[in-house]
Amino acid sequence: MRLPITAALATMAVATTLYQLFSGGAWLWTTLGAIVVIGAVGVIASRLAVPAWLSALAQLAGLWIYLTAAFAGDEAWAMVVPTSDSVIALARLVEDGFQDIQRYAPPVPANPSIMLFTALGIGLIAVAVDLLAVRLRRAALAGLPLLALFVVPAEIVTDQIPWPAFIVAALGFTALLLADGRERIGHWGRAVLVRRMRGTAARREGDSGQLRLSGKRIGVTAIGLAVLVPALVPTLEPNPLFTFGVGAGDGRGEGNTISIPNPIVGLKGQLTLPENTPVLTYANDDNVPRYLRLYALDTFNSDVWTMSNPSGTPENRVENGPLPAPPGLTPSPQDRQVKTDIQISDDLDVEFLPLPYPPLRVTAEGDWRADRTSLMVFSTRDSTRGLRYQVISGEPKATADRLKESGEPVPEVAARYLALPRGLPPQVRQEAERVTRNRKTPYEKAVRLQEWFTDDGNFSYSVNTKSGHSNSALLDFLTSSRVGYCEQFAAAMAVMARTLGVPARVAVGYTGGTPLGGGRWQVGTHDMHAWPELYFEGVGWLPFEPTPSGTAGQGTARAPDYSMPPPDEPGPATSSPGPAGGEDEETGTTSGTPERPRNPALLDREGTITPAAPEETTSVGGRIGTGALVLLLIVLIPAALRVFVRRRRLRVVGRPVADDPGPGGGSQPSVGVRTVRRSSPVSAAWAEFDDALYDYGLSRGASETPRALSRRLAAEHGFDPLAAAAIERIATATERMLFARSPGDQRPMGEDLRRVRRALAATASRGRRIRAVLLPPSMLRRLRLVGGRLLDGFDRLESLRVRKTPG
Repeated sequence: MRLPITAALATMAVATTLYQLFSGGAWLWTTLGAIVVIGAVGVIASRLAVPAWLSALAQLAGLWIYLTAAFAGDEAWAMVVPTSDSVIALARLVEDGFQDIQRYAPPVPANPSIMLFTALGIGLIAVAVDLLAVRLRRAALAGLPLLALFVVPAEIVTDQIPWPAFIVAALGFTALLLADGRERIGHWGRAVLVRRMRGTAARREGDSGQLRLSGKRIGVTAIGLAVLVPALVPTLEPNPLFTFGVGAGDGRGEGNTISIPNPIVGLKGQLTLPENTPVLTYANDDNVPRYLRLYALDTFNSDVWTMSNPSGTPENRVENGPLPAPPGLTPSPQDRQVKTDIQISDDLDVEFLPLPYPPLRVTAEGDWRADRTSLMVFSTRDSTRGLRYQVISGEPKATADRLKESGEPVPEVAARYLALPRGLPPQVRQEAERVTRNRKTPYEKAVRLQEWFTDDGNFSYSVNTKSGHSNSALLDFLTSSRVGYCEQFAAAMAVMARTLGVPARVAVGYTGGTPLGGGRWQVGTHDMHAWPELYFEGVGWLPFEPTPSGTAGQGTARAPDYSMPPPDEPGPATSSPGPAGGEDEETGTTSGTPERPRNPALLDREGTITPAAPEETTSVGGRIGTGALVLLLIVLIPAALRVFVRRRRLRVVGRPVADDPGPGGGSQPSVGVRTVRRSSPVSAAWAEFDDALYDYGLSRGASETPRALSRRLAAEHGFDPLAAAAIERIATATERMLFARSPGDQRPMGEDLRRVRRALAATASRGRRIRAVLLPPSMLRRLRLVGGRLLDGFDRLESLRVRKTPG
């Protein structure tokens, strides 16, 4: 009966990792009920030895009855037996669950539809685990459905899976493997547990106890390494499942990884929430709304737009001054800057700051760092929840003439932001070329693409459409359905711009929101948005807006003036990257808006924006060297402990032996030197001598007395008279301490120990001597003993039995 119970417990252990997806703990009790029912049916099936297929059917029937009683009891007969009405009720809840999963972002509410969906999914996994591990006796394969369950929170939630949850899940699967192994060995006969005796040199077992102990040691060691090694080694490359490495820590041993969510996953969920919950408020110099960018997605891999891992060195902390220079921006006297004060609510808990682009300087509490290429500002330790900060952003004068004269992008930008997947349908390029025919410059092509999406392309806005921007979804959106929301519009324009030779990426963040009055603006969950950013050499990255706005689209989306088609009459269309306001041709300032003050620290003598000087980033070689240094320090831990123990013993040995009270005569010789107090000079000298023997590969018989040992060593290795005499004195002092009433007057043995150690080292090879210093076997032995005693505790817990007392 052990194996079906362990299978149920393993499923429950892995299911605990889902707690980050839910609000409250109701889901846990509902899921626990489903697993208990399946486990109970499995125990009964094992007891009756029914076939595997019949056991699985019985478990599915038990799960059905449980879900009926829990979620459709009013429609069932006697609140338990399923009926046609209860089946219809469950089907409706399942359908609502599908819709709610697409509607809500984690943590989801504990409504009946989501609870049913969760209990049903985990229940099916529990049936699969029981079928593989118990019925088909393939416990290792049972890890596949458990892994599928474990991957769900790892792929959805923005935070990393906490290490206690990982340990619980790993221990559950390890327990399942051990239970399966014990059952297999148990078929050969009844296992007889033999108590392990401390101090016994040899112990032989013919039962499953030793194998079970080895399995526990391997499992616990593997779990410990899986938790500790990633925490100790600096992250050099992104982890595709959990987190992205930022590339460098600050040398204080603190975390150096950051959790990056899939920005597209929660976009539709935010837009379809029933209430527009405020996420932040802000105020700026000119009371003009501006887009606040969180993420910059630079890679399209035929299935999804993704983001390269950001790199933030300690030198790029915002507290150190101006941020890195905006890529591609050549300062101009007409460029401006705006100061914005932002207050984040407690509902927005991310590790990236919403900022207008391009940010030049950020003032915020915490360890916030800027990515050099995208100017995203992120933190490895702090969160935006309740944060208040200030940002000074630049606004290049983006006139039509300036953008038309934009040169070819530099090779680094072209290689990264013009890349397209090999499987991109050729119809996408053909459609982009057809739409932008008769347009010569990249700027004119970009303006025409935006006009096509928002005006004459017959596109319509709707969030009730299938999410996605893979190759097939992109082609269907451009040529067939032409219905979507900001995700499809931004992704499609970015891909089409790349086919035309215009560097592009997708930005995800928030629109400017709605005015609150008093110069402040409020941004809510419905203002979450995606838009394309296009690159023009000399101006840098500029936002475009292909998503329809107003009543037919996203209400707070605004197209910047420079992206609008030029009027028929002559005259350049000029604007800042802001979504509103035109410029006065004489003064160059926004109409109705006074000239904004500038930060002197960011201006040169002519008053133009002076980007911060480039800062050196940590090279890959430097990060590899840091990781190698940390690993080397870990490897040298036993050597450091050996030096510490030897020095402590030498201090004790330096005391006169006559001052040390012996234990009294009559100690039993078979017990050995362990009966002497560890703080005594003689015991410390003998312990150091014994460790030196072990380090240099010299044996000591279990029944060999100290004096016999000293004589054998002197005879076998030909020690010089001084070394032989030193060993003899240590052995004699040890025997007197063990057997005599008084230790007698002996001189300190520190010099004897040093002489003996040199003599023992002379008997070993060079490799053995190096190992004795760098990886001392005596210290490794002690570390193994400590680990063995910890595992002994698990053995004793398993051996606990409830004993019935007579009467």
